[in-house]
Amino acid sequence: MQVHIIAVGKIKERFLQEGIAEYEKRLRPYLRLTIHEIAEERRPGSASPATEAAAMEKEGQRILAALPAGAWVIALDPGGREYPSPGLAALMREGELSGRNQLVFIIGGDLGLAPAVRAQSDLRLSLSQMTFTHPFARLLLMEQLYRACRINSGEPYHK
Repeated sequence: MQVHIIAVGKIKERFLQEGIAEYEKRLRPYLRLTIHEIAEERRPGSASPATEAAAMEKEGQRILAALPAGAWVIALDPGGREYPSPGLAALMREGELSGRNQLVFIIGGDLGLAPAVRAQSDLRLSLSQMTFTHPFARLLLMEQLYRACRINSGEPYHK
């Protein structure tokens, strides 16, 4: 399976960069992973709601342009559906069995995801009811992908 992560913004914190690199290494035996970072739209610190909406739309256009054709698209969204780790593993297995060999996870920027991106998504997924920074959400997603791969391979994982 090929997994793409399309994320708005770069990871600046070193501890997150190291964690993400570790999970990239751990995931190599299970799947092909690509991470595509979309430029965050610049805006003034005191941007109006209209300026923020326009910035979100521009980020959304860049996200949609980066989507591989025919991919199964999952948008990370606080209002999305929550899955336990075995549920995410089952979802990934189901996708593979149905012939969807390209899976895309989208992580928006600090403004969230444009309505057009949500509309283009096959599923909206929430990592938790708690709030996380978008860079931290990337690390959490990668840990859960690794856990799902271990579950699907019948290997032990911490419950």
